[in-house]
Amino acid sequence: MTTPQVSLMKNINDSYFDGYYKEIWRSLIPAELTAKELEFMFQYFSLQPGDQVLDLMCGYGRHAIGLAEKGIKVTAIDNLGDYIDEVQEKARLGSLPVEAIKADISRFEAEGLFDLAICMGNSLNFFNAADTAKILRQISAHLKPGAHFLLNSWSIAEIALKNFKEKNWNRVGELKLLTESTFLFDPTRIETNTIFISPSGGEETKKAIDYIFSVNELQTMVIESGMIWKEIYSIPGRKKFTLGEPRAYIIAQKPG
Repeated sequence: MTTPQVSLMKNINDSYFDGYYKEIWRSLIPAELTAKELEFMFQYFSLQPGDQVLDLMCGYGRHAIGLAEKGIKVTAIDNLGDYIDEVQEKARLGSLPVEAIKADISRFEAEGLFDLAICMGNSLNFFNAADTAKILRQISAHLKPGAHFLLNSWSIAEIALKNFKEKNWNRVGELKLLTESTFLFDPTRIETNTIFISPSGGEETKKAIDYIFSVNELQTMVIESGMIWKEIYSIPGRKKFTLGEPRAYIIAQKPG
């Protein structure tokens, strides 16, 4: 089990996803992937209209809105006020059962019990071991007996070690992204500095930290939170995770 550490910096969710990256993040996730993830949630967890789902680090609501359109009551939480405003507006326009809340999930206490909690898009890896353990305990405490937790990550050690690159550049739309990453220890993490360059030559620099946990370390934290470790997939519900897959979907369950 990783020794809990004090955070090295203010959590990146408070600032990283504003500016250029707010829209970049939207373009990085294909709509087809979101649709498949939603289909999996309904089938695997037998979701029915009226069920309650907690969406942690909901972003611009790609899952929250999709769930609500099928009659699921969603509590959606994110650190970024712009995302929450967007989710609230979509819910208002569609008369959808979504409560969107701006809050730090490492400190937020949900009300009531949920049929499912989700944390998608690699969001949990923004938190160090102490905060991750705390968040998992909060999730466990707010799940109904027999309810599930779904975690999506591409920064577990079994993925990150294979795919780590010190330097990289990419283009998203008209923006150039120059990244320089360092793999560090105690705690194990990847720190990445990204320079966003616009066509006009304007620049924005952001620093990110992804805390790296092995499957075994995450499994220990999940069990210690009071949940049961159930499955880990690379394609939700269809293909079990193997070393070096590009993403992982971890399923835990509150004892019934």
